[in-house]
Amino acid sequence: MAKNNRFNLPFRRRRQLKTDYKKRLTLLKSREPRLVVRKSNANTVVQIIEYRPDGDVILAQGSTAQLADLGWKASAGNVPAAYLAGYLAGIRAKQAGVTNVIADLGMQKPFHGGRLFAAIKGAIDAGLTVPASESAFPAEDRLTGAHIDDSLPKLVEAVKKKVGA
Repeated sequence: MAKNNRFNLPFRRRRQLKTDYKKRLTLLKSREPRLVVRKSNANTVVQIIEYRPDGDVILAQGSTAQLADLGWKASAGNVPAAYLAGYLAGIRAKQAGVTNVIADLGMQKPFHGGRLFAAIKGAIDAGLTVPASESAFPAEDRLTGAHIDDSLPKLVEAVKKKVGA
């Protein structure tokens, strides 16, 4: 135990490796809504969040768990599902009047061609403006699921039509 006043305990969310406060402050200073992408082994959640002094407000959301209601029969933890979750969140954000967002990946490690960038590409294809490098996005055959199964590209297009309708 510390016996002097020089011992500083970091914030709880920093100790739990959930929040990088320096990165969060730079994102909030932009005054743009954030495209927040969070993933687990089974799901990907994409949210459009706006900062308010009394707490952040979710303007739109898309999740791979919601894709089953739209006819998605494949796994929810892969690249095409993350792309569709980003597309769903992007369509809902456009309906809410949001056009420009910045990507917030949190404490996750971004891998080029991974699920995080697939979700961002889905939001861009839905009509949102997100500053991101084209080289980070997965290839088109990975976004449609052609690398998994030959029938998956048709399923991706069917779900995109249902979301856009």
